[in-house]
Amino acid sequence: MSSSPLPDVDTTTAFLDRSLQRDTTRGKNNLPRHVAIVMDGSGRWARRRRLPRFAGHRAGVDAAKGIVRACGEKEIEVLTLFAFSSENWSRPPEEVEMLMGLFTAVLEQEARNLRDYNVRLEVVGERRTLNDMLRKCIVQAEELTRENTGLRLIIAMNYGGRWDLTQACRAIADRVRAGKLDPDSITPELIDKFLSLPESPAPDLLIRTGGEMRVSNFLIWHLVYTELYFTDILWPDFDQGSLDAALDDFARRQRRFGRTSEQVVHTRTS
Repeated sequence: MSSSPLPDVDTTTAFLDRSLQRDTTRGKNNLPRHVAIVMDGSGRWARRRRLPRFAGHRAGVDAAKGIVRACGEKEIEVLTLFAFSSENWSRPPEEVEMLMGLFTAVLEQEARNLRDYNVRLEVVGERRTLNDMLRKCIVQAEELTRENTGLRLIIAMNYGGRWDLTQACRAIADRVRAGKLDPDSITPELIDKFLSLPESPAPDLLIRTGGEMRVSNFLIWHLVYTELYFTDILWPDFDQGSLDAALDDFARRQRRFGRTSEQVVHTRTS
């Protein structure tokens, strides 16, 4: 049985150089350029208050609005929110139906506000299984905010990391089969171009609320060097103070990307 070839040293070094360069060009006050959030705990928030689960989801929308506003004020470049995963279809049908209706209503109500606040909205994920009205609202909201130059707000809806990698592999395979792509030219950078966030820096910080400590099939390709922050705070209670605590924690970390601490310090001071 033949062994797998070792990665090309020059290619690996170049990747680490780019990763470290991204880290040294973070925003003001050592803020992350890209924050991703798994918004977990809305159902439990409602249950603790003896409310229907849907009340928790509505409260979660209010929390999301506050975090979008806070990230825009802090001049964070990209905010990605995990709104509905590929696996969430297994929830009770009535809850799924209410969530789809909630997403539609929020897009209809908030698209103009996003435009006025200079937020550019993008939705990533498998759209074919969404209902016609929701797909229409997504397209309209994206078009309405397309020219905005402030915060880039990415909503992951009907998204899964494995789905993302699968659709990228299929697209690459189609080009190889058509003779438009040499398999030897497939690199991590090329794969990036076929994934759902082709024009975004990789997330610098992943926040998960609700006390769970897993990534749950979210951006699994993109999170290889992302700093992970877990909090017991349930999503509807996650406010600007909670965000500040996560950002402060991030600012104290040293991101090495496989290098030693001494190398990182030397690179930043040279």
